[in-house]
Amino acid sequence: MTEVQKLFGSLVFNETVMKDRLPTATYKAYKAAVLEGSPLNLEIANIIANAMKDWALEHGCTHFTHWFQPMTGITAEKHESFISPTAEGRVIMDFSGKELIQGEPDASSFPSGGLRATFEARGYTAWDPTSYAFIKDNCLCIPTAFCSYTGDVLDKKTPLLRSMNAVSKAACNILKIFGIDTVRVNSTVGPEQEYFLVDKKMWEKRKDLVYCGRTLFGAKSPRGQELDDHYFGIIKQRVLAFMKDLDEELWKLGVLAKTEHNEVAPAQHELAPIFSSTNVASDHNQLMMEFMKRVALRHGLVCLLHEKPFDGVNGSGKHNNWSLATEEGMNLLDPGKEPYKNLRFLTFLAAILKAVDEYQDLLRVSVASAGNDHRLGANEAPPAIVSVFLGTELTAVLEAIAADKVYNGSPETYMKISDDTIPALVKDNTDRNRTSPFAFTGNKFEFRMLGSMFSISGPNIVLNTIVAKELDEFAEKLADAPDLEAAVYDLVKETYLAHKRIVFNGNGYTDEWVEEAEKRGLLNLKSTPEAIPYLAAEKNVELFSKYHIFTESEVKSRVEILLENYSTVIGIEAATALEMFHKDILPAISAYNSDLTKAVLDKKAAGISAGFESELADKLSKLGAEMYATSVKLDADLKAAGDIECSKKQAEFYHDVVLEDMTALRAAVDAAEALTGGKYLPYPTYGELLYGVNE
Repeated sequence: MTEVQKLFGSLVFNETVMKDRLPTATYKAYKAAVLEGSPLNLEIANIIANAMKDWALEHGCTHFTHWFQPMTGITAEKHESFISPTAEGRVIMDFSGKELIQGEPDASSFPSGGLRATFEARGYTAWDPTSYAFIKDNCLCIPTAFCSYTGDVLDKKTPLLRSMNAVSKAACNILKIFGIDTVRVNSTVGPEQEYFLVDKKMWEKRKDLVYCGRTLFGAKSPRGQELDDHYFGIIKQRVLAFMKDLDEELWKLGVLAKTEHNEVAPAQHELAPIFSSTNVASDHNQLMMEFMKRVALRHGLVCLLHEKPFDGVNGSGKHNNWSLATEEGMNLLDPGKEPYKNLRFLTFLAAILKAVDEYQDLLRVSVASAGNDHRLGANEAPPAIVSVFLGTELTAVLEAIAADKVYNGSPETYMKISDDTIPALVKDNTDRNRTSPFAFTGNKFEFRMLGSMFSISGPNIVLNTIVAKELDEFAEKLADAPDLEAAVYDLVKETYLAHKRIVFNGNGYTDEWVEEAEKRGLLNLKSTPEAIPYLAAEKNVELFSKYHIFTESEVKSRVEILLENYSTVIGIEAATALEMFHKDILPAISAYNSDLTKAVLDKKAAGISAGFESELADKLSKLGAEMYATSVKLDADLKAAGDIECSKKQAEFYHDVVLEDMTALRAAVDAAEALTGGKYLPYPTYGELLYGVNE
């Protein structure tokens, strides 16, 4: 066994550990609970809890926590020690089944969107047995769901688990029609995580990075990503050391960290894991982001997960590679060598096309945030218009079915790029499309609109639920079909003709596509305040209610949470911009301008021409006046935004007015920065930040 094999999962209470430590009957009861969703009785829970405690103590743990994911988008934990007092005034280390199954954190200060008042503090956490417990910081972490005293869902895990059950049941029903019996169908995800690394000492000098995670000011560096030399380039030694440590930390936690490389922008990188079930993938992605930040600090670096840390270079996203697979491992989105004849695949493909078209608004809402608004539609990420890329062959298959023609297929082709020195390459049947929001990539769909800071739960809740709904409709139509093959082709034809507007294989970055999408009737929700209200549309509330994902009040609460979060983020950024301007930027530019003015007076007194000093001082004076006037407006508008009570109107005001003020202030500041002497600047420049990790 290699060192990596020994390391992997060493801090996880996984199946191997359970088989070693649990009685056979207890282990079987646990497995049945996971597969069938049945509850564990207290007796079984006590046995598991005791084994879990002993294992954790052997690894140096003194505490445990119910690790959950509230609506903040990050994780939460409250550490409890294992100690229990004895009559002799000593302690024993104890952990009961009740403590494993249920916890009670204070729920009053987490986002609830009006579901509960601040004084209504009680909340519950409930063990999720489908995601393994693990050790972090000498604390046993137990993945849990989180709800209020009244049972309202206050987290991201609970609706995700519900959506996974919904799509599993729907997919199993379809598979039965095709003669395939399986106990469960799992939605699987492999989320590719992009991020930036900057020097910690430089980061500490940037209030905008510290408070907001992105730069609010910064003149363009002479060199950005124009040379295309960073993408897949040689990884710097300092970054490589970080990646090595990160891999080891993640492997200990059972995270399948697989692929890492430099991304397009300077200082930008990516880490991609191997696929796992969506629930586990979501937990692991949270751990990945947490450990990226903490491991970076060991190397004197700071990991930036904001979607747009720097203007003028690419931002960071998170590509959500989604598929469906049976418990036995059959990938339901694998077209096989003859997709035209693969009735099962065609059925699932048609259902997904229909789902994406009918619920394009929900998919857009699921990736809406203040940070992601900087990426979508900015020629570095997919546009805000949801569409599906199928590629050449699948589109041809569907067109043939729609035209009642036989598709003869395309033979496997090889590509020779040299003489016999290099073996011929097997050529895929279609190219990839990096401009597509939702692209088929061989045996999965890549949802590319997610921002890098996102919890992947939200988008996958939507994906699972909308596909479940369409599969259920298809099952009703196919269940009693006398000729299943003919019924499938008819259904695929009907579905494709009704929803082919959502298919687009071209360049999503062009203005022509925006015009074409409008003609097709596709939504173009350019901003978060514009998109979020669609979440509470009647059809969407009905969908979530039908599949018991959210109640109507829970849907509306999420609208409030998302709008409030947007306003809060922009408000913090605006306040930070004003503080930086008044305390750092204006004094620095004034000092430089003062020295220029003194130089002009000194030269004139000496009878020497002061042409360039005078011209430069005049430019900076004008920019200073422009900056100051803009800052006054921004300050007034920020105060006005705080007085708006309606969350929707407030978010719109932040977007339409405050954000525009910030953009105007930045334009003037960046122009002044480009003219100001380096020793006067109060913070590291873009060039220093992007190229500061150079060893």
